[in-house]
Amino acid sequence: MNTPGEYAAGYERAHRVDPKLAYKYVEGTLTGDPFVDLALDVLDNYPATMRHEWIRKGIESGTKAISDAPEAVRVLFSSMEEPPEWWNPASAISGCRAFHRHSQMFLGAFVGGVLIEGFSTLISKSFSITGRVMDQGVKRLKQNNRHLVEIFIPGGLERQGDGWKLSVRIRLVHGQVRRLLLKSPEWDADAWGVPLCASQIAYACSVFSALLLRRAEALGVRLTHEERESFMGIWRYSGHLMGVPDDLLFANEEDALAIYKIGTICEPPPGIEACQMANSLINSAPVVIGITDAKERMALTNKIYRISRALIGNSLADALRYPPSSSFGVLLMVRLGNYLDMALQRWLPAVGRHRQASQFFQIVALSHYDTDGISYRMPGHLHAEKDCAP
Repeated sequence: MNTPGEYAAGYERAHRVDPKLAYKYVEGTLTGDPFVDLALDVLDNYPATMRHEWIRKGIESGTKAISDAPEAVRVLFSSMEEPPEWWNPASAISGCRAFHRHSQMFLGAFVGGVLIEGFSTLISKSFSITGRVMDQGVKRLKQNNRHLVEIFIPGGLERQGDGWKLSVRIRLVHGQVRRLLLKSPEWDADAWGVPLCASQIAYACSVFSALLLRRAEALGVRLTHEERESFMGIWRYSGHLMGVPDDLLFANEEDALAIYKIGTICEPPPGIEACQMANSLINSAPVVIGITDAKERMALTNKIYRISRALIGNSLADALRYPPSSSFGVLLMVRLGNYLDMALQRWLPAVGRHRQASQFFQIVALSHYDTDGISYRMPGHLHAEKDCAP
């Protein structure tokens, strides 16, 4: 295996912990998404309007709507039409209910914890080069929030659900950005492997699922065994739709934590790009919420930094160049507040129903929605500012 230079030292350490999984992980850094990569290569031979229309019809209506598309494109969408045997839509209900019962805490754990941890890998170089986080931090955060919301809406991962469509859209956008990066002299394949590789997407899905449960627990969320399994199943199916290969797609919470552990060892320490992404996301959060006063925005940013430091630990926080702060007692105070809120909802059911509705509307307000529906247009340029130019 021609191990990318930046992964060599980590692979050696990970191999001593779990040789088989370490090999799979580093092997996955040399792999993109064969179905998507081939389809997009073929589409490159057609006018942009035709490419866009085939992708739109394929996601919205399936293979039958793109009978005139190239075979590689039809094969791609055909491969996603039927869900895998292990996916049971009925089992997703308890996970959806659990998420929306604690959506505020899950969103806090997502933004302040796992989103930062997921982007601390070499995947940060892809986003840094393209500028799709540093220059568009607010939009990126809202897009991530929306995907999280949509996959946890009952029926969201059914064929016509927005969770299904957004998961597939993410897969295609990753593929297009990967193609653009591989053609760019800014990408060092010998050192970094394939951009937005299979292992990085698998790592992100593992972090956004199993580690999100752990981070939400630290904020006071408590789920039953059934709810945890359902939660993991939802992310597993979304990961499948996003193109994670079977040999890197977790089967359960334990598997996901193993991928997170080995991936963390294999990945090099966070570089300047990961630092930029983490700090950009945290500083974008008050803007997403809609705070305009400079002092209020700074106060909330500092609070998010303290909570995030407490969630991800001082070692990673320092590596990401967080401002110095004490996280002592921060999570305890958040947990106490959450416990009191849950107790109040149990004692006063009417308050609980109002609180649930309020949480739902709040998380929707913090998500990105295009006025004309989901946009399936693929990036046409490596650098995001060129796609945004009039």
